Amino acid sequence: MKQVTAALLLKEGKILIARRPENDDLANCWEFPGGKIEEGETPEACLIREMKEELNIDVNIGSFFVESIFHYQQGTIQLLSYWITWHSGELKPIVHSEVAWVDRDELINYEFAPADIPIVKRLLVTDFFNKMD
Repeated sequence: MKQVTAALLLKEGKILIARRPENDDLANCWEFPGGKIEEGETPEACLIREMKEELNIDVNIGSFFVESIFHYQQGTIQLLSYWITWHSGELKPIVHSEVAWVDRDELINYEFAPADIPIVKRLLVTDFFNKMD
């Protein structure tokens, strides 16, 4: 099973989502930014690295939110989501085609990658406005 991380980043009551590029698996699906955990790497270290590589930002890792396990045709992934805070760097999508800041209630209007859907469902019933911002 492949372990993958997902970042939950809030700004002014909105959560950051990112759109996968057209030339990628799950093209144009939305997701919470993050990436694959490398051998010997913790999920927290992975998120710090991935946020720098994918969005050009430096972050602090907060609390674990929820796990999602999904069986794709290529294999099973374990998606681990964490709340994060952004402390420096200018946010710009490097690997994603675009990013968006959305209200919780708007999440249902986006087509998410299948592994991210359980996270979306949990966010819809969570008062995340009191989380790290």
